[in-house]
Formats: sequence, structure tokens, C-alpha cells
Amino acid sequence: MDELRMQGSKVFGAALAAAMLASACLKTEEFPKEPHIAFKSYEQGIDSARLTISFTDGDGDIGLAPGDTLSPFNPGSHWYHNFFVDYYKLHNGQWELQVFTLPLYYRIPVITPTGQNKTLEGDIAVEISPLVLPQIPGDTVRFGVHIADRALNESNTVFTEAIVVQ
Repeated sequence: MDELRMQGSKVFGAALAAAMLASACLKTEEFPKEPHIAFKSYEQGIDSARLTISFTDGDGDIGLAPGDTLSPFNPGSHWYHNFFVDYYKLHNGQWELQVFTLPLYYRIPVITPTGQNKTLEGDIAVEISPLVLPQIPGDTVRFGVHIADRALNESNTVFTEAIVVQ
């Protein structure tokens, strides 16, 4: 019985070593150091909406820690936030940026992976309260989104599809 247990341990150990060796040989995906985003979804609920983007970042420096409040990430500066949402209304066939006192900006927390490979790929979702947006039923609106990393590299801008306010 002990011999059978030892053989099982050897097989498990060999399989584990083979898996580790194979994963070390796998080519890691490479992305540019600037974040790149793509629109994924916009879901309207009764009292909020969920806006989701997918992203990649080659050097993994997405996100800000709660203590990141010194320049250029100090409160009141443009870089205090790193997830930017703009609100547009369709007016006479043209998209017009709407400017509010309360901007639709967010802080993505640090999501840098541990280990040697720092590339990141994933989804980020934010909840948007429609209570802060001046909406009239029948309006056609959309959101524009871009993000920034800690090196202040900004991503491309993506847009939701046109949304008809209900």
C-alpha cells in the first residue's frame, strides 16, 4: 500500500513539474504600454446603469491606491481620477458633449498583477446613477469612455451605442 502511495505521489509530482515547465514555455501575450479599451456593454436598470469596457495594458500600471493623492494624483487635479466618462446628447444630428458640475469620473483601484509578467487584460464596470443626468424621455444620448494608467498614458476613447431615454 505504501508503494502504491509513493507511486501516486511521484506521478502527481511529475505531472506538477511538467505543468510548471509547460507554463514557463508558454508565450505571454504582449500589449502596448498604453492602455487600450473596447466597449463591452451598457445595461440600463431601474435606478442605475452599468457601463462595462474591456481593456489591455502591457505594463500593468492600471489603477490608483487610496494613498495616491500626491501630485499629479492630488484631489482636484485631472489625474485624481483614471476612468473618465463623457455624456453626449444628439442634437440636430450632431453629438454634443454635455458638461456637468458633477463630472462622471471614477478611480480604478490598483490591479497590477504580482509576478514577472505584468500584462493586464480584463473588464472594468462602473455604475452610473441616472439621477445625476438631465434626461428627457425621447432624448438620444451616448457615453464616451477613456482610461489612464499611472504613467499618465491615456487609452483610446470608445462610445456606447445610441441610447433612447425612456
